[in-house]
Amino acid sequence: MLTYITRRLATGLLMLVALSMLVFILLRLAPGDPISAYINPNVAMSQAEMDALRARLGLDQPLPIQYLAWLRAAASGDLGFSIQRNGVKVLPLVLERIGPTVLLMVAGLAIAIVVGIAAGIVTAVQRNSATDIGFSIAAFFGISSPAFLTAILGLYLFSVVLRWSPSGGMLTPGAPFSIGDLLAHLVLPACLLSIGHAALIMRYMRASLLEVLNQDYVRTARAKGVKEFWVIMKHAVRNALLPVVTLIGSTIGIAVGGAIFIESVFNWPGMGLLLINAVDTRDYPVIMGATLIIGACVIVVNLLTDIAYAAIDPRIQVA
Repeated sequence: MLTYITRRLATGLLMLVALSMLVFILLRLAPGDPISAYINPNVAMSQAEMDALRARLGLDQPLPIQYLAWLRAAASGDLGFSIQRNGVKVLPLVLERIGPTVLLMVAGLAIAIVVGIAAGIVTAVQRNSATDIGFSIAAFFGISSPAFLTAILGLYLFSVVLRWSPSGGMLTPGAPFSIGDLLAHLVLPACLLSIGHAALIMRYMRASLLEVLNQDYVRTARAKGVKEFWVIMKHAVRNALLPVVTLIGSTIGIAVGGAIFIESVFNWPGMGLLLINAVDTRDYPVIMGATLIIGACVIVVNLLTDIAYAAIDPRIQVA
């Protein structure tokens, strides 16, 4: 197991380097001069001053040299300074935003897992019934709806029309902190984030459980007189969960993308909103730092998923 984890971590590091290289190249290929992000448009600068600033920032070096300099600094924990935040260090700025994003994603995925698995079990047990058809239609729309559209429609319906939920933010401005206030702001964005994932989990759970219910050991349990509830929950569901566990791990990256849209719509102070603002203001160090941290989190979660999969299925051997 230790060898397997070490090998996966080494692969993850290579993937992080490749990701950072890709983002670095895309930022440099974007229209405009990177030096423009460092210049106050209200202050006139001569060409000599611009060249001096470019040399001080290392932007006069070839792209491979620039990337290697950034990678060397990042490896030591120095992700640079934010351009638009008066020289605030990127690493503390990014780490400060991880908490709200993790809270939103954990809440959304928890809702998606509970709802998706429960709906998958119900639809598999009641195959081809009105309940099965209804859930399948709902899952089709849930999977097909993009996160930004779901977020906007949910905000308009539940916050503007029905006024059931706050329209944005993580806490009420000026109010003392309370768990109730936090949950009131969290419920709607977490539920909207969970829609697509719950629909996908439901489809996988339904298909997997239908396959398991036709296995010989399930028919044997029924022939022995085991109650149908225990046949399903004890004998069938556990084995049907194996592909669902893999699916949950693989959707973490998709959940990050959905969280970016949810955070921007609801002004949720997390990594997604930070990344959107950094892109809007061409804050290159923040974009690179946030991308690196998000990529690292996704790789670690995928590793934990693989370990959990091996623990659930004793047939899988990791070495």
